[in-house]
Amino acid sequence: MCLGVPGRIIKWTNTDPTFASAQIEFSGVARECSMACVPDAKVGDYVVVHAGIAISRIDETAARQTIEDLKNLGVAEQTEDTP
Repeated sequence: MCLGVPGRIIKWTNTDPTFASAQIEFSGVARECSMACVPDAKVGDYVVVHAGIAISRIDETAARQTIEDLKNLGVAEQTEDTP
């Protein structure tokens, strides 16, 4: 099953459009993710990450609801290790 997980941008690490990357926080765990698909995202924004690539921006309310739903389903711990 493919699953995109919402995370919050905490720090841009490379702003080059081809190699854009940032630190994304997932329930307290930070991971380096490609940002090439969401170059306009800003620190504090939420993005949906699949296989280490931020594929879209998502508003904070929807992101928090999705995180809560994942926790209720018991998959939040799995998503922390595999964004």
